[in-house]
Amino acid sequence: MRLDEADQRHLDLAIEQARIGWDEGGVPIGAALVHFGEGEPRVLAVGRNRRVQQGSAILHGETDCIERAGRLPASVYRECVLYTTLSPCTMCAGTAILYDIPRIVIGENRSFEASESWLRDRGVELTVADDAACVALMDRMLRVRPEVWAEDIGVEAGEL
Repeated sequence: MRLDEADQRHLDLAIEQARIGWDEGGVPIGAALVHFGEGEPRVLAVGRNRRVQQGSAILHGETDCIERAGRLPASVYRECVLYTTLSPCTMCAGTAILYDIPRIVIGENRSFEASESWLRDRGVELTVADDAACVALMDRMLRVRPEVWAEDIGVEAGEL
């Protein structure tokens, strides 16, 4: 799906974070949280998968991004869009549900998709961009660092 200019600009922020994560030796997944309340859209935070870099069990792109946004009133989250380079895992989807984020723009879902129907069933609007840059990032991940990817999604490398 072709995104409008604003959505593409915000997804590009997530892509930039994914590229930084890759360059750091991590998993190339990035996210951006954007508030669409009154006035111009405002980027609240960006984040990237930092599991490798921080030795973390839970710092996926979306959770890192939301953590970096800090404590916010529920009313703010309810006016946000979460942009992510890859379809959210169940942990990241659960975080979006917990904070009642109404819309998620997904860069790609070819290489991984675990929670989209669950999110839709809970009223979250999903837009799947099938963005070429996001596809390329994950293709490289699966080719070059499959063991790190397996660890990231909680499986053994042989299970991929």
